[in-house]
Amino acid sequence: MTKKCLECEEKIIGRTDKKFCSDICRNSYNNKINSITNNYVRVVNTMLRRNRKILEELVPAASIKTTKEKLLQRGFNFHYFTNIHKSRKGDNYYFCYDYGYHLIGKDQYILVKRSEKDQ
Repeated sequence: MTKKCLECEEKIIGRTDKKFCSDICRNSYNNKINSITNNYVRVVNTMLRRNRKILEELVPAASIKTTKEKLLQRGFNFHYFTNIHKSRKGDNYYFCYDYGYHLIGKDQYILVKRSEKDQ
């Protein structure tokens, strides 16, 4: 029984457990397999970086109030955040790395920067 390369289907010569005829075919095959996953991760990371940049531009020092409209106009996407922090009062703060936001009223948000001691 002759084995064929998983990428180019050429005859494989060598060890019985070999799956590819060359390193080029092995790399090509694995790049195709991983490209779908890598593309999804790339899209999510792009959204997280964009959200963080928007928050960073709006937060001058420690915290500031803003509206949902202003965030959306800049391209903020509320579906992407890195973690949720529950305050002592029980409020949920949604963070994009070191910048976060919390709903304080109808379409009103407080934006915060996590202090270095909290990280």
